Amino acid sequence: MQSSISLDYDIQKALRKEGLSNEDFKEICRRLDRKPNRTELGMFGVMWSEHCCYRNSKQLLTSFPTTGPRILVGPGENAGVVDLGDGLNLAFKIESHNHPSAIEPFQGAATGVGGILRDIFTMGARPIAILNSLRFGPLEDEKNIGLLEGVVSGISHYGNCVGVPTVGGEVSFDSSYSGNPLVNAMALGLLETKDIVCSGAKGIGYPVIYVGSTTGRDGMGGASFASSELTNSSLDDRPAVQVGDPFLEKGLIEACLDVFKIGNVVAAQDMGAAGLTCSTSEMASKGGVGIELNLDLVPAREKGMTPYEFLLSESQERMLFVVKPGKEESVMDSFRKWGLQASVVGKVLRENIVRVIQNNEIVADLPASALADDTPIDKHKLISDPPQDIEDHWKWNENLLPNIQKSGIQCLSGQYKDQFLNWNQILIKLLDDPTIASKRWIYSQYDHQIQSNTVILPGKADAAVIRLRSQNNYSYSKSNKGIAAVVDCQNRWVSLDPLRGSIASVAEASRNLVCVGAQPLAVTDNLNFPSPETDKGYWQLASACQGISEACNVLSTPVTGGNVSLYNETRDSEGKIQPIHPTPVIGMVGLIDNLEQICSLSWKNERDSIYLIAPKFQSDDQYLTLSASSYLEVIHGLQTGRPPLIDLNIEKKLQSFLLNLIKNKLLSSAHDISDGGLAVALSESSIDSGLGVDINLFVENQRIDKVLFAEGGSRIIVSVSSEKFIEWDNFISESLIEPITITHLGSVIKEPQIRISNNNQVLLDESLSLIKDSYESSIPRRVKSL
Repeated sequence: MQSSISLDYDIQKALRKEGLSNEDFKEICRRLDRKPNRTELGMFGVMWSEHCCYRNSKQLLTSFPTTGPRILVGPGENAGVVDLGDGLNLAFKIESHNHPSAIEPFQGAATGVGGILRDIFTMGARPIAILNSLRFGPLEDEKNIGLLEGVVSGISHYGNCVGVPTVGGEVSFDSSYSGNPLVNAMALGLLETKDIVCSGAKGIGYPVIYVGSTTGRDGMGGASFASSELTNSSLDDRPAVQVGDPFLEKGLIEACLDVFKIGNVVAAQDMGAAGLTCSTSEMASKGGVGIELNLDLVPAREKGMTPYEFLLSESQERMLFVVKPGKEESVMDSFRKWGLQASVVGKVLRENIVRVIQNNEIVADLPASALADDTPIDKHKLISDPPQDIEDHWKWNENLLPNIQKSGIQCLSGQYKDQFLNWNQILIKLLDDPTIASKRWIYSQYDHQIQSNTVILPGKADAAVIRLRSQNNYSYSKSNKGIAAVVDCQNRWVSLDPLRGSIASVAEASRNLVCVGAQPLAVTDNLNFPSPETDKGYWQLASACQGISEACNVLSTPVTGGNVSLYNETRDSEGKIQPIHPTPVIGMVGLIDNLEQICSLSWKNERDSIYLIAPKFQSDDQYLTLSASSYLEVIHGLQTGRPPLIDLNIEKKLQSFLLNLIKNKLLSSAHDISDGGLAVALSESSIDSGLGVDINLFVENQRIDKVLFAEGGSRIIVSVSSEKFIEWDNFISESLIEPITITHLGSVIKEPQIRISNNNQVLLDESLSLIKDSYESSIPRRVKSL
């Protein structure tokens, strides 16, 4: 067979298009002992992009703990897998679709959902839940409203149509995300096969089968596009955004699970970023073999496609299989039954190469490991001290705020500068902040009850809870186990101290799982960062990875995989760069042994007692502070200060203690104190229940605003019914350990009022109806203001 390798192209122009450097080109030529042809250069371009090979972050990721007693599959596969016991295995993963969503929000978000679902069912797992973590610029800008509406519509369209519930998530707003929204999608799946389906090809001579949709010219160069900053000309890259079909994906799910159960598929790989190039090279590299691909046999939706277009297309809903010889027709018939394409397109080779053929000529012939495994690592100098602007932020302290009065405070700066606001007004304004406010406008567009396994509805608890129910009628089908899942990131904290902020993000994710009664198991992370090519950018990334590693080690939540998304920044027409807040999103799953032992955040009964569970040092400025708080930003217009420190060993003790309280059915509710502090957390539990609170604190020598609105880790409010008082007291006396303390705050009242006093002097007394209106109307009012 003759080679059609042509070397006639403009090298510098081609390198710019593929996002490769001159050093990359020299290295490619050295490895090949020749100059690559234009198609091969495109293959290297996508596979050596940050999006595919993590060339700027790979070394940092090696610090993560990745093993544990329940970890069945860790990093390197399509998704992580954990053992839930009783024959139950859970696959889960998080991925980003940030750049595509910035220029085509509906399709960018929709295909992000489709892609993460394929990662799950490629492992042999039926998708059972979707979560998402979203970031947008302020809703006062109509462009950000358009992005919000498009992204939410895309997520709801794909998830609702494909038949997988969207059960939870988080949404934050900050000016740093204007023009560069973050769209991170997480999915969970319950394995329906006895053996986990992995991606490494094996079996010399075994046939390679293409299944799913046809290949077109959509999504061209998506991986390279996702590895560069956004500019005013990024709209020209719309062809790099894929177009998805959720109904076709539904058929793909069912067909894949059918053939996986039979056992004729020996390896499977989703065609995501970099399409056929990525799937062939990764399957070959992981299996230590080669793959020959004949493009003439690939189902195409457009005529005259070149090898470059075939190999770099990111058309959606496509998979590549290696199957047992003689089983090709059986496998392909299963897909044709669902109206899907299926074709034998190649075979497994002994030599570790990717060989591509078109019109009986070799159009690409490359070492698989050079594409997918032995990829470049960009080295950066890690500065020894924090950047000067960060150190300047850390100098801020609460003494720089105006003196408080009994009834309120004069605002320092921002939109309320020089205004005097009382504590009632401040609480209402905090609840009106879109980051804190109800996300009902968003999640009401999602079908969160399809499959009938959603135990706690969105907005009702600190984490989503899903019933584990197999469709295979296995012996464990009557199990009362559940899985809890959450996504979290304290992006404001991370921007001011990436180490502390990342530790806090892991700790809060774990704490939220425990608040619903789940034992935290494992993590999937999505590292959304600006360019690592600046000293500050790389320091932020390295510090965040260190924080995640420390927290996951102490809290025994290994990392099973995830995604890195860099170059999240926008460059305006004048060349000024606006980086996003570094945003390491933590997706975490936890196991609930008995769904009768779960907790929600709402109050349950009038006269229930309300308690604060927190470390003894909760008043220490290092652990509980107004620095980096929502109060400081919303009321005083400042994003400054050093975020609070979280003692991970104490956090672990507190979470273990709380989990035992829930398992012993001693609590009526449990809710993490997070953005906005104690007053906001109390209000959220009242809003959901319709019941008020009468709180009387006994705090001396502290600012009132700190008492009401300070933030820090390791703090939870719980409620206990009068029927449980004796059991509660007995359990506390027997099980409470230092330095965890329990403080009685007050009680739940029938009157719809939020009343907070200190030493019997009323600080805040507001009707629940006004509080609820502010909380519920925040996002709808801003969206409809157009």
